[in-house]
Amino acid sequence: MSAVPLSPAATQEEAPVSLWRDAWYRLKRNKLAVFGLAVVAILAFTAIFGPYLTPYDYLSQDLQSRNAVPSLQHLFGTDDLGRDVFSRVVFGTRTAFLVAVIVTVIAVLIGTILGAIAGFFGNPFDRVIMWLTDMTMSVPNLLLVVVINASLKSPITKWMEAQYLVTLNPFYRQTIWVDFMLVFGSMALISWPPYARLVRAQVLSIRSRPYITAAQALGLSNWIIMKRYVVPNALGPLIVSVSAGLGTAMVLESAFSFLGVGVNPPTPSWGNMISDGLRVWQHYPHLLAAPAAVLGLASVAFSFLGDGLNDALNPRGAK
Repeated sequence: MSAVPLSPAATQEEAPVSLWRDAWYRLKRNKLAVFGLAVVAILAFTAIFGPYLTPYDYLSQDLQSRNAVPSLQHLFGTDDLGRDVFSRVVFGTRTAFLVAVIVTVIAVLIGTILGAIAGFFGNPFDRVIMWLTDMTMSVPNLLLVVVINASLKSPITKWMEAQYLVTLNPFYRQTIWVDFMLVFGSMALISWPPYARLVRAQVLSIRSRPYITAAQALGLSNWIIMKRYVVPNALGPLIVSVSAGLGTAMVLESAFSFLGVGVNPPTPSWGNMISDGLRVWQHYPHLLAAPAAVLGLASVAFSFLGDGLNDALNPRGAK
């Protein structure tokens, strides 16, 4: 009996299963997630290159074109100082992304380290870290940010002024760095507890798995096990939380700037632009509508992307 020849498809080895490739495939099928990813990519491009492509400098003033309505010359109109609103919104995108990314990175690093230690080593580390987490979450966010800004901004500004008088270095006159430093520090201080709780819960589930027991039996140290096996396997839910955290950080920065405890003028921020537009919105609604619409779009895009990542990285969601 002659042998039946195998088809070319049967002779080919099956492609290895990849969690990330399967997750990307599921993400592409989610239209809302793709929309969110596209908007986030556009906002990221705008944050990096937008200020170099705008028709006007965000600080340039044209007093003869004050409070101009949107037109081909000024797409979003101008404010009460004749500054181009479109250019300021674009530069505000850089401010929002810079704050969101740096704050989220700092918060994730703190939360991941503390959560992994609490979940893997247990008491007394778990008790102390969770007590610190609960205490931080019990303090109202706005109150903590106001206290930090009110207590630290004036001394730091005075120190920078004294350094300028001694060194005549113009860097010490750029107080915008004080605003950014206080915003980064205060927002990271209130943002890390959710990440710590999430990582702790993941580690508590992972540390009892057979491959962790096998690694311990091989004599690997706890720190190597955490770095190679525990933390990487807890990244799925953390990535989802980070995508949502970026949008939350943008909204928080805008809210603090709106209340005067974030990034202050003349540096454009969506929050301080909304604050300025809210005072004159009945006469010049474009001053409020432009930054508010961009902030709302960014928030919705991050929400869609976070939901899509949650479905894509959840193995139970695979059909």
